[in-house]
Amino acid sequence: MDDIVLGIAIYALPVILAITMHEAAHGYVAKHYGDFTAFNEGRISLNPTKHIDPIGTILVPITLFIVSKLTVGAGFLFGWAKPVPVNFSNLRHPKHDMLWVAAAGPAANLLMAFSWALIFKMCIAMPESTFTNLMILMCTVGIKINVILMVINLLPLPPLDGGRMAASLLPHRISYYFNKIEPYGLIILLVLLFSGVLGAVIWPAITWTITMIASIFAI
Repeated sequence: MDDIVLGIAIYALPVILAITMHEAAHGYVAKHYGDFTAFNEGRISLNPTKHIDPIGTILVPITLFIVSKLTVGAGFLFGWAKPVPVNFSNLRHPKHDMLWVAAAGPAANLLMAFSWALIFKMCIAMPESTFTNLMILMCTVGIKINVILMVINLLPLPPLDGGRMAASLLPHRISYYFNKIEPYGLIILLVLLFSGVLGAVIWPAITWTITMIASIFAI
């Protein structure tokens, strides 16, 4: 039980920051390109409570983490945040600007992964202590969580960010039919997840990205 409590404590801050930065980035870039929907609803904020979904951000991840820790000995996380509202029709150039609004979330996660790597580098340069050891564990989680969130969101599947980016780049007619997948996107993602197909697709990209970050910071 102590391991579970410690695990939740180490995961909590990186997960909350990853979600908060991801969603706030969408709203900020949408505002930059002319859509003030998120701004008017107070969603361009680093306050985690603005972006936390009680079920998707708290209940589901904690439950899965505890169950997987008790059954297979390794913590497994899956969840979602409250999406930032974006009215793409308010953008100055909706189809073109949608690309940058969608890309902002994964870009924020990559920046967060670099930030955690920098803190990791600072911690290993400090004298070893309980604090630095815990921070190193938290930094490791921070890098992994942000890279995983980035890679998953880059999948070309609506309503994921990668799906929005693909719709922005596709010709209008193809984009119209492609967007019709969106109501079934989460179901498709869950099927891919539990069938093992998702892991086979994303883990090579996740591993390569983490290795690249470790190489840049020599950690």
